[in-house]
Amino acid sequence: MYNISRRPLIIFTSNLVLLITCVVLLTGMYINAGISPAWLLVLTLSASFTVALFSLLKSQNKQLIQVIRALANGDNTLGFAPHHPMREYYDQVKQQMQSARFKAEHQSEFLKALLVHIDLAVLVCDGKGNIVESNPAVARLMGKSIKNLSELEHIGTMVLAAEKNLRSTVQWLYGEQQDTLTLQVSIAEIQGKEHKIVTLQSIHEMLLNKEQQAYKRLTQVLTHEVANTITPLASIAQTCEGLIPQQLCFSDEESKQDLSFALHTLASRTQYLGEFITSFRQISSLPMPQLAPVAIDTILDRIQMLHRQQLKESNIALAIDIQCRQLVMLDSGQIEQVLINLVKNAIEALTLYFNQVENIEHNGDSQGKIKLTVAKNDAQQLLVEITDNGAGIGKHVIEMIFVPFFTTKQQGSGIGLSLSRQIMINHGGDLVYVTRSQGACFRCIFG
Repeated sequence: MYNISRRPLIIFTSNLVLLITCVVLLTGMYINAGISPAWLLVLTLSASFTVALFSLLKSQNKQLIQVIRALANGDNTLGFAPHHPMREYYDQVKQQMQSARFKAEHQSEFLKALLVHIDLAVLVCDGKGNIVESNPAVARLMGKSIKNLSELEHIGTMVLAAEKNLRSTVQWLYGEQQDTLTLQVSIAEIQGKEHKIVTLQSIHEMLLNKEQQAYKRLTQVLTHEVANTITPLASIAQTCEGLIPQQLCFSDEESKQDLSFALHTLASRTQYLGEFITSFRQISSLPMPQLAPVAIDTILDRIQMLHRQQLKESNIALAIDIQCRQLVMLDSGQIEQVLINLVKNAIEALTLYFNQVENIEHNGDSQGKIKLTVAKNDAQQLLVEITDNGAGIGKHVIEMIFVPFFTTKQQGSGIGLSLSRQIMINHGGDLVYVTRSQGACFRCIFG
């Protein structure tokens, strides 16, 4: 460490040399002008010591300024001599500042490591929407790195418009999957400027889990209260129908037929309700997938073979388009169940649609067409798309198609699409409906 306290000694030596020079000059003036030696010596000493003292004080002040400035900038090359009266206080201040700086750096590194590892997406932006700081969770949640709030579309607009702390729930489309996010905006002053701290977190899976729990509780109630009543009713109705003797006399034959029809109807409807409750249990008792690497195209080939006869009878062509070949971690049995259900729905929809069309020649298509496509979306997620050239699904129905037990079919249970979507969610993906100008389009997205 450079000892800055030696400089006053040099200055004092210079002043001493100057004093001797002055004495020599004044001695010459005494000899030539006749001034009293005593007064001459007093004046000389007073002037010299005054100049020396002023220079020394100025040097000390300059020294203190330099040492304190260097200390504030973290420069330890300047300091005081070992016996300087300020040396002890200087060392104490230097130690305290170094300790405070070390704690600040340690805390900063801890916060950086914490932001890297948490799943909560954190952004800090300035008044113009430019992102000043962000953690890796932002790219994972939003599917891309964010440089400006404008890239967050409607979410960025909400953040820029916020004039006070804000809490809200927003929707975000990540690839093909609709996500629900919690948004929190806090306004803070950082380095004298106003900044907004934005946090985003996905609650999509949490909402789905709550929904599934509600279905399970409803299933338990129906199973306990309804199924236990339906089973004896069906048995009693069938027994009564068999006990009606052929020789039983009625006022007319029509009354006997009415009784027989009533018992038969009661038996068949209670049996249907029992089957309905059984299908209800499938949603709550769906096992978790047993994942293994599987090639999607092999599953599609089996689906085509399975429906070959039904497609031929319905005059429907099924085509497979493989745009991406790769192994996927999935449960082969469950994914086959999803695809079988979707292809079956497409065949039934096309059959109904073309049977209702009066003049097929004027419709541009002479037969139904189903296409199975394997590709990747913009988020590099593998997907299987099932499309047809039928009438599609009405806009008023789209929001309800994945709700359990909702169906537009006369003989449908409303379980298939809900169960298929739950299977895809358990695989880390989703099942979505994509609106097209013609026909229906379902996409099975793998996470």
